[in-house]
Amino acid sequence: MNITLVTETYSPEINGVAMTLGHLVQGLAARGHRVTIIRPRQRSEKGAPAILVNGSVSQHLVQGLPIPGYPLLRFGLPAARRLKKLWRNERPDLVHIATEGPLGFSALNSARSLGLPVTSSFHTNFHQYTHNYRFSWLFSVTAKWLRYFHNRTLRTFAPTRELCDQLAADGYKNLRVLSRGVDIAQFSKARADLLLREKWGVTAGDPVVIHTGRLAREKNYRLIFRAFDAMRAANPRCRFIVVGDGPLRTALQAAHPYAHFTGFVDRATLAAHYASADIYLHASVTETYGNVAAEALASGLAFAGYDYAAAHELVRSGENGLLIPLGDEIAFIASAVKLAAEPDLVARLRARAADLVRDRSWANIVAQFDADLTEAVASHREDISSDTNPSLTNTNLATSSRP
Repeated sequence: MNITLVTETYSPEINGVAMTLGHLVQGLAARGHRVTIIRPRQRSEKGAPAILVNGSVSQHLVQGLPIPGYPLLRFGLPAARRLKKLWRNERPDLVHIATEGPLGFSALNSARSLGLPVTSSFHTNFHQYTHNYRFSWLFSVTAKWLRYFHNRTLRTFAPTRELCDQLAADGYKNLRVLSRGVDIAQFSKARADLLLREKWGVTAGDPVVIHTGRLAREKNYRLIFRAFDAMRAANPRCRFIVVGDGPLRTALQAAHPYAHFTGFVDRATLAAHYASADIYLHASVTETYGNVAAEALASGLAFAGYDYAAAHELVRSGENGLLIPLGDEIAFIASAVKLAAEPDLVARLRARAADLVRDRSWANIVAQFDADLTEAVASHREDISSDTNPSLTNTNLATSSRP
């Protein structure tokens, strides 16, 4: 197929959605599809050509602006005229919209006006973010907007069955699971680096706690640092490594000088950081999946996190990690302290951490996504055929009513 992906985040941006989309694009291209990506030009791409081509994958860069309060990320401006011209010249078999911003909305309207089949992904709980950024009054408006957006597409893909059930209860239609894979060759205990631990000032027997991700409000760093402070009180040898960047980094570094902040690192370096640590804390309550949970488990870390999203699927509490009831901060801190005080427990959890991620290959995820997209295109063609041939619709109804 000739597939168009419309997204407001993609490499060279560094985040879970961009990483996920990169794997899906590579996988679809490897399966023989042509993929065209429509995305905003990033700050680092000033002067880059408007169209980038690499084999069967091409990228069209459109105008974008920094997200207010979060200049590291950009949103795409509406591009209806350009999209319609592009799609009239070379009609895609399917348009998949990964983000619900201005660019995504203009793509949805443009594709529908041209009669193109459109699917979408629910990657981010934007309506939940309204609480983190003190815009709670926008919660219901944002939730209604997201539902309206996705219900105008043929399929909405969400990363877990649990989330699909929640969205269905909220009135979303035509839901499908698009899970997440993890590269167990890259994220593995074998990536451990003793020299890296020395660089962190770690000595033998020091428990190293790590957290990776975007340093932003929605990741719940307030609780993570409360938990680590309690761990350090229980075991003063605990060390804390924070990997990533974002709008909170300056404030967090100033408030917690004992922690080692690395900033953004590439994927190979990230894998070494995971494997060189011992414990992973995951406190976010707004994830749709949480790629970092899968990566931490694949890297053999003792994991403690809330019982939802990826952790709910990949952790058996007490066997390969510790699960905490969603939102129970006291229990979260208690679990973190338990890991700081019980090295035998940490060793036992680490030994089985990767048990449930070994079959989460990206090849399997992409194959299922490919099948679901093919099904969506077929259903779109059937709908068109039924609309243009009323006698066919009547025949189908008569046939389906037979005993």
